[in-house]
Amino acid sequence: MTKSGSLSQEIRFRLKSSQEYSQASFAWVTSLLLSVLLLFNIYDWSLQVFKPFLLTALVIYLFFTVVQSLLTLLIRRDLIRQGAISVLTRRLAWVQLLAIVSGNIFIVTAAFHLIKKTKSIEYTFAVYMLLTQLFVIGVSALNMFKPYVADTFLPAMAVLVFILVIDLVVLFIVSRYTSGSIIPRWMLGVSTILILSSVTGNVFALLLGISIIGRIRRQGKQKSNFWNDLWERLAPNVTAMSGLFFIIFLFSISICSFFTFDYSMAVENNYSALLQSPSLAYPLGTDDFGRCLFSRIVFGARISLIVGFMSTLIPVLIGGILGAFSGFYGRHTDNIIMRLLDILYAIPGILLAIAIIAAFGANTVNLILALSLGSIPTYARTMRASVLYVSTFEFVEAARALGYNNRSIIFKHIIPNSLAPMIIKSTLTIGGAVIATSSLSYLGLGVEPHIPEWGNILKLGSTYLETHSYLAIYPGLAIILLVLSFNFLGDGLRDALDPKLEKA
Repeated sequence: MTKSGSLSQEIRFRLKSSQEYSQASFAWVTSLLLSVLLLFNIYDWSLQVFKPFLLTALVIYLFFTVVQSLLTLLIRRDLIRQGAISVLTRRLAWVQLLAIVSGNIFIVTAAFHLIKKTKSIEYTFAVYMLLTQLFVIGVSALNMFKPYVADTFLPAMAVLVFILVIDLVVLFIVSRYTSGSIIPRWMLGVSTILILSSVTGNVFALLLGISIIGRIRRQGKQKSNFWNDLWERLAPNVTAMSGLFFIIFLFSISICSFFTFDYSMAVENNYSALLQSPSLAYPLGTDDFGRCLFSRIVFGARISLIVGFMSTLIPVLIGGILGAFSGFYGRHTDNIIMRLLDILYAIPGILLAIAIIAAFGANTVNLILALSLGSIPTYARTMRASVLYVSTFEFVEAARALGYNNRSIIFKHIIPNSLAPMIIKSTLTIGGAVIATSSLSYLGLGVEPHIPEWGNILKLGSTYLETHSYLAIYPGLAIILLVLSFNFLGDGLRDALDPKLEKA
């Protein structure tokens, strides 16, 4: 290989291995796409006027997009010339933190990671924890422009702001420690506060608290940790972390909306506000009954998340146990279990769900059971294959030699080491459960029609595609973003849990 060829290969390796460069590139490209999307929506062709709010948002987005593109070029130049990012380039990232006013999570996240040279997993959790809390407060604060708010709105907002201050202080504290630093034991108190604050649905606070506790317990011990290894591989994956952020944000806003949103705005008819265009009072407009579309989509997130998780958790548990017993015992047990599951597998899942709902009625519980039943065979097959592979390992033979009974070997040794494929598959298939939920509701076979669920909202909005298209566009975008988020997270987990990476 020539000298110039080896040099270019080294440069490509520098750029590819730089987490900051990957995040900066992803941030400016995504921000540019969002700016283009805003550009196509700033002009109202029916009234032939510009929409002032969207025009202002476009200007702000374009400014931070231009700055981000220049910052990406500076990072690239530093990596090519010096092999590392200069201090001046990192300081410029402070400007990009102001992009939080536009809600541009991609630029803000890239800026946080560029500011700090050496980052720990705890710092990454703290950044996403703070951003989740900011977004929940920002979305909840939009209710101030409504004619009336929930009785618990002001106390709930005060609690959220107080937690935000705590998160900001924790981020400052955590940023002082690198991956190799010794964390003092008084941080156990901080982790307890974080775990308690996660009742708002901010799972990043829970992850950070658990991570701090685990790190303090491991200090002084030369021991590899699966938790850290997993997150060190997952954290550099920008799309996976963005997907995880959106999922946790939706989960958090779903919980906080019990106290910051008025449910009557989403379900009660308001004939004085029929089919209103998006405004400060109604950020996404109103439907043909005068109900706030913004509130309906927020409350609809609860149903999508609950049905998606429960209709995945149930077949994971049942299918996982059946697959484990089938793979471990083999022979007659394997034949009986798998042949029965083959009969169930032969029935199309969506057709089975429709039949169950048609027979027992359309409600949330029946929908979860209908979607769960059809997924059991696929999870059983996945667990069976994994158990057959893990059963050949030496530690299983050692457990038998030590006199462990079969139940202990299955539940304490084999299943824990067979969970990686199940975790990946469940994450990838939750998105499918969300789509199935919305599809069945759209057909009138899912959640009850009076409940604000994304499929129900989309069904009502589809009748106004020509005149008030936003009624169908916004719930459709919510479904797409949630499904994409689960798919991105599943892809990231698949890469992080890949056994080939374990050997690399």
